[in-house]
Amino acid sequence: MMSETGQKRLFRVVFPEAHDPRVAEAMRRLQADHGVRSVPVHDGAPDQAPDQAPDQAAVDLLCRQRPGLKPALARRLLHKPLYRAAALVAAGQADAMVAGAANPTRRVIEAATMVIGLADGVEIPSSFFLMRLADGREMIFADCAVNATPDATGLAAIAQASRHSARALLGDARIALLSFATGSSGAGQSVGTVSKAVGILSEAGIKASGPIQADAALNPDVAATKGMGDGKANVLVFPSLDAGNIAYKLLQELGGAQAIGPVLQGFRRPVCDLSRGARVDDIVQAALVTLRLGAAPSV
Repeated sequence: MMSETGQKRLFRVVFPEAHDPRVAEAMRRLQADHGVRSVPVHDGAPDQAPDQAPDQAAVDLLCRQRPGLKPALARRLLHKPLYRAAALVAAGQADAMVAGAANPTRRVIEAATMVIGLADGVEIPSSFFLMRLADGREMIFADCAVNATPDATGLAAIAQASRHSARALLGDARIALLSFATGSSGAGQSVGTVSKAVGILSEAGIKASGPIQADAALNPDVAATKGMGDGKANVLVFPSLDAGNIAYKLLQELGGAQAIGPVLQGFRRPVCDLSRGARVDDIVQAALVTLRLGAAPSV
């Protein structure tokens, strides 16, 4: 997109797994098709050139992020590609970090949490998939990759972060906290947890429907029958990782939807955690969506 001055913004993404052939090809396509520049990151191997070692500014940044961290330990951490990449994002030398093709989610989150840090007011990181449905609609599904059994506070935090993501990507956020019951039609621990989460959101001035079954969240006629919401949700918050992960994969396989992500949310700067089974196109699309989450104009 063009800025107000008429100049095209050159977006920068750091890929700490550039050695992976899928990532390398995605980097090439992003540059050729979307003008996205890949920021190099070095792995700090003992035989690397001195100018590739972590610089003092990066060490100082990490020590500021983690008071009490010794500079020697910070320097060792920054020899690791994930930490070095996160430092480039934290320092503003890259607009986003895209990783996970060769690293488990927990490693990506550890590096992002320690170096980039969580956004103000955010207590836990979470994730979402941008679901592109066969009919052209887009939705946010959360959390499908990070938090296994969130409590009420956790669910509320996921909903709040997803609200921000939906506004950035979809223009608005119509949130539904899903359950096997709608309103008071059922009882159980999970229903109670969802109900408490909705209460926390309400106290924060955030509108959300729940506990609500998926059909009532998505179908106006069912919503009218069950007396909750308007059936037009575009953000679905699942009560557990089991439910969210199963739901998005079923929609992929049976409904022909495209699942982009998982994109991490709740951090100060954009971070994406790829599936280790990601294809080249998955990586390209995830990078573009992650860039759109930042304060910069949409790609």
